[in-house]
Amino acid sequence: MELSKNYTPATVEDKWYQHWLSKGYFNSTPDGRTPFTVVIPPPNVTGVLHMGHTLNETVQDILVRKARMSGFNACWVPGSDHASIATEAKVVQMLKEKGIDKNSLTREEFLKYAFEWKEKYGGIIYNQIAKLGCSVDWNRVTFTMDDHYYKAVMKVFVEMYNQGLLYRGARMINWDVQAKTALSDEEVEYKDIQGKLYYVKYMVADGGGEYIPVATQRPETIMGDVAVCVNPGDERYRHLQGKKVIVPFINKAVPVIVDEYVDPTFGTGALKITPAHDIHDYEIGLKHHLEVIDTLTEDGKISEAGQVFVGLDRFEARNCILAA
Repeated sequence: MELSKNYTPATVEDKWYQHWLSKGYFNSTPDGRTPFTVVIPPPNVTGVLHMGHTLNETVQDILVRKARMSGFNACWVPGSDHASIATEAKVVQMLKEKGIDKNSLTREEFLKYAFEWKEKYGGIIYNQIAKLGCSVDWNRVTFTMDDHYYKAVMKVFVEMYNQGLLYRGARMINWDVQAKTALSDEEVEYKDIQGKLYYVKYMVADGGGEYIPVATQRPETIMGDVAVCVNPGDERYRHLQGKKVIVPFINKAVPVIVDEYVDPTFGTGALKITPAHDIHDYEIGLKHHLEVIDTLTEDGKISEAGQVFVGLDRFEARNCILAA
């Protein structure tokens, strides 16, 4: 028998993988052996596997095969993840190319398109896993939106909530006004931009015309202000500490508080505190037990809580506030 001096995967890999599958070598049923179970970190159905997945799956395959050959009952569970927000963006884009507005669809109709997308790209991912020669138990393929999986997740979350391990509250999140959903920090791309500082007078209550000048990048959030904060060592505002100032446009009296977080050299050294719309303000608000007033709707417009410019898009409201 003459061996080729070069390795030719096409004549070797598919043949032996199909042999392994036909013999059921990767299948796992509970028995008396010590279990060794690995759940594949499910790749997202938004695309195809990349080099990172390849490395990940290779390392897992080595560990699972070694365990199997060492006498363990090895079970490697394959699957894919819905990656809901990223997948929705892809599906919405696909629908847009077909002239279909997502908002015109019912939940069931949209899910139908989403599962069509999953079948297309999920199938590609599984073919890639097989092409790598991964020794997964294909009888256990699970998609994170499969009915039994979804119900199991909901059951555990409800149980954890009832045990007090999960709780709800006002939190600072990344919000997508188009998809109308929260985004994790990992899904946000940050970039530095050249911003503008707008200077606003906060009149001191009963102060005979005295005011604190506040510099802000987002005047459209003024209506959610619950305090003005200065550095405790800033002599310019020491006489105003503990007094109240009037929030422009809504004529609401709020306290002047002190916190080391404020940089006296930035802007005017006075910071308006809007806990619902800035992470640092939120932290200061927690520390000083301040109210959280969300002045924006889920689609990025001024809410009823804003009292003025209600219904305007936040950027349109900014222009109106600057004009006023």
